Amino acid sequence: MVDKIDNIPAPQNGKNYRPNVAAIVLSAKYPEKCEVFIASRTDVDNAWQFPQGGIDKGETAKEALFRELEEEIGTNKIDIIAQYPQWVSYDFPPAIAKKMHPYDGQIQMYYLVKLKKGATININTQIPEFSEFKFVPTKNIYEYITFFKRTVYKQVLKYFKKEGFI
Repeated sequence: MVDKIDNIPAPQNGKNYRPNVAAIVLSAKYPEKCEVFIASRTDVDNAWQFPQGGIDKGETAKEALFRELEEEIGTNKIDIIAQYPQWVSYDFPPAIAKKMHPYDGQIQMYYLVKLKKGATININTQIPEFSEFKFVPTKNIYEYITFFKRTVYKQVLKYFKKEGFI
């Protein structure tokens, strides 16, 4: 599987995408109970999402995954269950694109991960990105997720479900 930042495919549409990693975090109760972590952003009203963040130059997607989880949810005590087999991308809506200049959107590698027993989530990190969080059944995710990420979330969750992980 593709893992190095240098191996991210170039977009075919001429847009500039920020290399990014995203985590679908299952609770430590998995597989007995399938609940997924979502959190509300501090900088966008009512924008719930999975933890995600940029991949630094020279960093692998897996290295970014562990770093971003520590930075955003205060723990990287996870087990990787599966990795989505390809990069996926989405465009920012115009208001967010202005803030994220020069990027038009993000190209992401998704990981399905499980919190290890005893792992504690703390969103009051050094630079808090989330104001609140919850674990929800996968069928309820779309009641919360911000509109411009729904297509990618549906694609990735459908794959993990088809493969028997969720």
